[in-house]
Amino acid sequence: MEFADKTLTCRECSAEFTFTAGEQEFFQSRGLLNEPGRCPACRSARRRGSAPRAEREYYDIVCDSCGQEAKVPFQPRGDRPVYCNDCFAKMKDQR
Repeated sequence: MEFADKTLTCRECSAEFTFTAGEQEFFQSRGLLNEPGRCPACRSARRRGSAPRAEREYYDIVCDSCGQEAKVPFQPRGDRPVYCNDCFAKMKDQR
C-alpha cells in the first residue's frame, strides 16, 4: 500500500501539520487505526504534562463530624455526610 503525505489540523492549537508517508507506514505497522489529532509540538507538550488544564472548582461545606468549614473538590449532593480532610482521614484510618 502506498502512502502520501497528508495535511491535518491540530485539535489543540488549530495549526496545520504534515502526517508524512513514513509516519503513516509506522502507524499501520503498529496497528494504529486513527490519525494523530495533535501536532508534534502539542503531543510533546502533552507528554511532558505541560498542557493547560482547567482550574478545579472547590465547594464550601460544613464538616458533618466536627462542624468546621472546609472546601471540597466536588459538589455535595446532600444525601451523604461530607467531612473535612482531617475527619475524613480519621474515618479512613478506623477501617
